[in-house]
Amino acid sequence: MFAGRALRLVTLLVALVLFSWLLMSRSPIDPVQAYVGADMNLVSQEQRQQIEEYWGLNDPLPTRMARWFSAIMHGDFGTSMIYRRPVLDVIRERFAASLLLMMTAWALSGAIGMLLGLLAGARSGGMLDRGVRWYCFVIASTPAFWLAILVLMVFAVWLGWAPVGLAVPIGVEASRVSLFSRLHHLILPALTLSMLGVANITLFTRQKVVEALNSEYALFARAKGESERSIVLRHVPRNVALPAVTLLFASFSELFGGSVLVETVFTYPGLGQATVQSALRGDVPLLLGTVIFGALFVFAGNLLADAVYLLIDPRIRELRRVETRELSYEHAE
Repeated sequence: MFAGRALRLVTLLVALVLFSWLLMSRSPIDPVQAYVGADMNLVSQEQRQQIEEYWGLNDPLPTRMARWFSAIMHGDFGTSMIYRRPVLDVIRERFAASLLLMMTAWALSGAIGMLLGLLAGARSGGMLDRGVRWYCFVIASTPAFWLAILVLMVFAVWLGWAPVGLAVPIGVEASRVSLFSRLHHLILPALTLSMLGVANITLFTRQKVVEALNSEYALFARAKGESERSIVLRHVPRNVALPAVTLLFASFSELFGGSVLVETVFTYPGLGQATVQSALRGDVPLLLGTVIFGALFVFAGNLLADAVYLLIDPRIRELRRVETRELSYEHAE
């Protein structure tokens, strides 16, 4: 099983890298102009050729790919053209900021989504249920960037309750920024990202609550004289939590995709913003590095979802034991 997962991961990474190389080779973006920036008019033709030779831009695509794969095998992801630092250093710094943002939003969306789903399912068909479903459908059909812009305009520009962007105040050294200031800058991006994830968790939890309340064990509890409130609080959560938690862990891909848009709108210095900048400015080493780490992050989320399912549900553990026993019998024969 582990070998199968590892093979799928390697296949996925190779396919992603090849596809990214192909896209960047067809891109109309001039990497030299993106590297030099506004001073491109001051660069002579000889200097341009020197830059192209330094970065190996004139080499054929297979040669550049082979050189990049060879460096990757030695743990060298190259140097970012726009940040002029090793790619691993950029990713390490940006991923720490993104991880804080995504984990905050992930925890908020899980807690709020399960609570709303439980309340809506317990009041199925009522005003609360209709209101929650309306909210979820509206959020689920709203583009992420538009929602981020709306939140930014209302809470940062009009009301002034939060900073307009960035992760720390402008002109202040990172070492001197207080924890409160960091949280103050984090709250709007995290709130926006959590709103995007709440809809799916809420609707899924609500459906499971409705199914649980119509199940035979709920009917048996009512026959024993238990109140509806007692059934909702004692019996429903333990039967709903497992699939909801599994869905929550499996939503890492949506979380990572949403963070790219949210970080871009809020100019939050995370991995998502670095991905967009590297794609727009033709920084192939950084783009490939972020693609690899993004794929690893999503793969780790799916792996955690399977592990949590295996840990919580005894039926899955028993099924795995039976499968393992059957495989051992087949090998013995």
